[in-house]
Amino acid sequence: MRYSTYSMNGETFYGAATDDGMIALSPDFPQWPTLLDVIQADGLDQLAPVAESKSATHADFKYEMVMPNAPRILCVGVNFPDRNAEYKDGTEQPKYMSLFPRFSSGFTGHECNLVRPPENHTLDYEGEVVVVIGKEGRRIKKENAYDHIAALTLCNEGTIRDWVRHAKFNVTQGKNWDRSGAMGPWLVPFKDPRQIDDAHIITRVNGEVRQDDVLSRMMFPVSREIEYISTFMTLKPGDMIVTGTPTGAGARFDPPKYLKPGDVVEVEVEGIGTLRNGVEDEVV
Repeated sequence: MRYSTYSMNGETFYGAATDDGMIALSPDFPQWPTLLDVIQADGLDQLAPVAESKSATHADFKYEMVMPNAPRILCVGVNFPDRNAEYKDGTEQPKYMSLFPRFSSGFTGHECNLVRPPENHTLDYEGEVVVVIGKEGRRIKKENAYDHIAALTLCNEGTIRDWVRHAKFNVTQGKNWDRSGAMGPWLVPFKDPRQIDDAHIITRVNGEVRQDDVLSRMMFPVSREIEYISTFMTLKPGDMIVTGTPTGAGARFDPPKYLKPGDVVEVEVEGIGTLRNGVEDEVV
């Protein structure tokens, strides 16, 4: 099953995504008004039987950011060997991972446009897999990390590159422009470690492959990310970890290949799906 947040006629729902449209599920679970509530109640398994008993209820709808009220979103930076080499600073794999926060306002949904602001046109793409925490934990051992994952989704972790250089020690400004990234199209329940261990991620811009790698090559695998993050903070259901992007972002081309209006970006992982977004300029 695949579970999305979507809207229609001014109402927001969550439901099961099918080839025929959405099967609205939120009306059947008034105790869980959002997907975040479902995750926090460990209720994903309860959605499937209801979805299987119904036909599609909505065919004309808009995808929203998959979990728009996500309480905390942490992103892992520079997490593939080739990505580390792009910095050309002579360093080997770092001892500790780089982390930064993103906020849900910086993301839009599947098939919605990323927004390029008038202040700066260095809008870049970064295809990534996202894990959604389903079980609370502190100081989680690496070997137990997968027990704390509820679901997976995809992210285009859009970045305004010039703005990540506005300060000496952080990238928060460049990572949080409204609707500069996307997350979705849906949550896929996590059932098998191979969903992560064997994941092959591809990012295309206008059909051209720009990023192509496997998560097994990450310098800090998902299990280590959960272990490390939970050392300093209690991970709680609904927290999202954006796990890292491969080499091939637009900033690393010469000249850079930043996104412009009319471009189409696709992030694809077999077993999860394809996140697709256009690009438009912000109207001010």
